[in-house]
Amino acid sequence: MGVLENKARARLFYKYLSKVYDQVNPFIWNEEMRAEALELLDLEEDMTVLDVGCGTGFATEGLLEHIDEVYALDQSEHQLEKAYGKFGKRAPPVHFHRGDAERLPFATDTFDVVWSSGSIEYWPNPILALREFRRVLKPGGQVLVVGPNYPDNFLAQRLADSIMLFYDEHEADEMFKTAGFEDVKHAFMGPSYDPDVAITTVARAPE
Repeated sequence: MGVLENKARARLFYKYLSKVYDQVNPFIWNEEMRAEALELLDLEEDMTVLDVGCGTGFATEGLLEHIDEVYALDQSEHQLEKAYGKFGKRAPPVHFHRGDAERLPFATDTFDVVWSSGSIEYWPNPILALREFRRVLKPGGQVLVVGPNYPDNFLAQRLADSIMLFYDEHEADEMFKTAGFEDVKHAFMGPSYDPDVAITTVARAPE
């Protein structure tokens, strides 16, 4: 387990990263990648959508180009403070919640879509969180998760393993199917300097 696959350490990490997150993020997860990921979903304006690990609201902004309202959750109060500055703290179109991906504060069968980008790598128990995603999804609902693709280089692999969760297509298949999802598909994306840096998985909850 990597050093940041720990909730307390991840919160501390984002306490400081939140100050520069919006300046650093485009080098790793940019608008083109976000648009490419959004195209993988069947979105309609009136859908109920949850953004898990919303951070400063970068993905939330993209989702709001397609839907009317977003429920957004993050465990970092510092990241949420940045998001509040963009959208406001309590009023629609964003409904903010501070919480844990492994214990979502929502009822079963609530959402049409659960989205999570740049969060799975910090989860101590990804399958537990994915099972929570399936629980809160309506039957047949879609999940989309963007995470870091496992590097090919041996030294990069050792470094990646020491920091956080990186995984390949086979491991993603195993995680999502073990969590109970169907129709699991993957896409690779990234900025021009590393077009396969991210692995995006889309799947459906059973009908």
